[in-house]
Amino acid sequence: MTPTELQAQYPWARFHSLDYPVRLDALDEVLEEIHASHGAARSKQPASRQSKLIGESADMQVVRKLAAQVAPSTATVLISGESGTGKEVVARQIHELSGRKGPFVAVNCGAIPEHLLESELFGHERGAFTGAVASRAGRFELAEGGTFFLDEIGDMPAVMQVKLLRVLEERCIERVGGTRSIPVDVRLIAATHRDLPECIRDGRFREDLYYRLSVFPIEISPLRLRPDDLAPLIEEFTRRLQDDHAISLQIDRGAMRVLGDYGWPGNVRELANLIERLVVVRPNGVVTARDLPWPLVEHRDAGPEIVSSNLALQDGAPRAKLPAEGFDLKEYLADIECEMIVQALQESNGVVQHAAEILGVGRTTLVEKIRRYQIK
Repeated sequence: MTPTELQAQYPWARFHSLDYPVRLDALDEVLEEIHASHGAARSKQPASRQSKLIGESADMQVVRKLAAQVAPSTATVLISGESGTGKEVVARQIHELSGRKGPFVAVNCGAIPEHLLESELFGHERGAFTGAVASRAGRFELAEGGTFFLDEIGDMPAVMQVKLLRVLEERCIERVGGTRSIPVDVRLIAATHRDLPECIRDGRFREDLYYRLSVFPIEISPLRLRPDDLAPLIEEFTRRLQDDHAISLQIDRGAMRVLGDYGWPGNVRELANLIERLVVVRPNGVVTARDLPWPLVEHRDAGPEIVSSNLALQDGAPRAKLPAEGFDLKEYLADIECEMIVQALQESNGVVQHAAEILGVGRTTLVEKIRRYQIK
C-alpha cells in the first residue's frame, strides 16, 4: 500500500517515509519528530477528572479558594507540600479555571538528567550537540498559550536556575545551539516538597528566583493533618474504579478505623496506590482490617504498647490518670500541641523557623499546624 493510500484510509494518522537503504541520521530525524508530536499530544490531553480537588477539610477549602482566586491572573504560583499531597492536581485546577486555551505541560525537574534538562525545557537546534539531527521545540514552546508546570523545582541545578530566572524576567527562551530569542506566552506554576528558604540558606537555591516564583504561594497540608479528607478521597477512588473498570469495592468500619489511625507518610498518592492494591485482594468485595497491608496493621497493633511504655515512669506509676468517664484523646492531644506551639513562638519572638527548630519539626509542618489551629 502506497503512502497516499495509507493516508486516505487513515486520515487521522501521521506517516513518515524512509528511503531504503535506511540512513541512521534520517531514522533519528523521524524518531525525534515522533517523540515531539507524542509529547505535545500527551500535554494536550484533557485532565478534568485528574484536576478535581477532593476533600472537605478546612485546609482543602482554603486551597480550593486560593486556586480559584489566582487562576484568572497571570501571576506565577509556587505550590509547596510533601510528596504525594497532590501539587500537580492543584496546578491543573488552576489551569482549567484560568481559561487559557493552550495545553497544560508538566515537567519533573528531578526526573530529567542535568545535561538533558536545558534541551528538554528550551529545545535545541540541529547540530547543537551529538545526536541533535533535527531542530526540536522544548516544553516551553509546547506550552504556548497554556500553563507550564515545573514540578520539584527545588531539584533544579544552579545553572538552570539562572536561565529560568531570565525566562521569567524577559518572557522569551533561546534553544540550545540557537541565537534567536523566541517569545513565549506561558503561565508558570512551580511546585516543591523542599523547604526553599532553607535551601537558600544552604546555597542550593537562588533567592531572587524564589521571590520570582512565589508571587502567589499555596501550601498543601499532608493527609495526616486532613483526616476529614480521608473518606471523600476513598469514595472518589472507588467511584473511579466502578466507572473505569466496573469494579465495586467497599471498606468496612474496622478497616476505616485502621486507615484513620494511620499516618500516611506517602499522603494521597499512597492512599491511591493502596486502593489499587485492595482491588486485587478483594475484587468486587468488602475490605476488612485483615486485608490491609502490614504497615497499616502493624502501626495500629503497636499503638497501645507504645503508649503504655511512654506513659509509664520508672517506678511504674502512670504519667497521667485516665478519667473514669473517659475523654476525647484527639482533642486533648491537640490542645497540648497547640499550647506547645504558642510557647515556642513566644520564645522565638514569632520567628517561625526558630520555633520549628525548638519543636523539632520542619518549617512547612509548623506553618501548617499554625494555620490549622488558627494561631495568631
